[in-house]
Amino acid sequence: MPGRPARHSSFTAPRMLRAAAPPQALLLGALLWHLAAGYTDLPIAVNITWSSINFKTILQWQPKPSGYFYTVEIHGQTSDVKRKCILTSETECDVTDVLRNVKETYTAHILSVEPAEMDNFEEPPFAVSEKFIPYSQTVIGKPEIKDYSQKGSKLNVVFKDPLTPYMFPNGSFLSIQDIFQHDLEYKLYYWKDQSSGKKDVTTKSHNFEVSVDSGKNYCFYVQGIIPSRRENRNGQESMVLCTSVERNILDEYGTEVFIILAVIAVAVITLAIVLPVVLCKRKKAKKARAVREKELLNGV
Repeated sequence: MPGRPARHSSFTAPRMLRAAAPPQALLLGALLWHLAAGYTDLPIAVNITWSSINFKTILQWQPKPSGYFYTVEIHGQTSDVKRKCILTSETECDVTDVLRNVKETYTAHILSVEPAEMDNFEEPPFAVSEKFIPYSQTVIGKPEIKDYSQKGSKLNVVFKDPLTPYMFPNGSFLSIQDIFQHDLEYKLYYWKDQSSGKKDVTTKSHNFEVSVDSGKNYCFYVQGIIPSRRENRNGQESMVLCTSVERNILDEYGTEVFIILAVIAVAVITLAIVLPVVLCKRKKAKKARAVREKELLNGV
């Protein structure tokens, strides 16, 4: 594979030269030994991680350099070595544009270098990342909900794919669907508002139509899935949205209100029937009492 010479050092501390050796030889030997030994004193990167969402990939590591810099080299199994973030003092590097072959297997070499040593033939100390395959390891980002509606017993949801940083020749961005094609599916999770029981349905298109209970509000979200993966199968979830259909008082508060209303209705009907009877009886009783009192007065 094309690249630079193998990373190893053949320099050792120079032995004591004979007294007859020219001063230039002593100076050159000391300088070469100093350069070779100087590399070994530089810290190397640790905790190297790949962070990738929708194929935008950031390489991160530690520690923050002090008195030296980092240079990142990306090695592909079938591609040339590419350098990124040359002489950076940062601890992250955007390597998206050198990972365009998304099915390639890559490793990153993070070199610890000093500016004056860039032209030196000796290789600086470096750390190697774990292997990274963008197609298998990038995280699927959040789908965007474009439109949704609930009419009667049907819930309709329309969404669009997340975009990648890569572009078609015409300048438009590729979506994750353009790259994954039939390997990509989407799942809709939905449930009645204020309920915890979720249902789900899967599609390879960009819209869902599911049957729901008429008059009930539903909440939902969409998630991309790569079923063929062993890891990172599930993508990020879209925002949760809820429908808002017109609801009558029974939909809002349930059967408890119906029972209360029924009891009130029965009470009103009962009162309407019983009250006139009671009043009539009281009126008759009052009239009868008045007659008796009159009879008693006449007798006296």
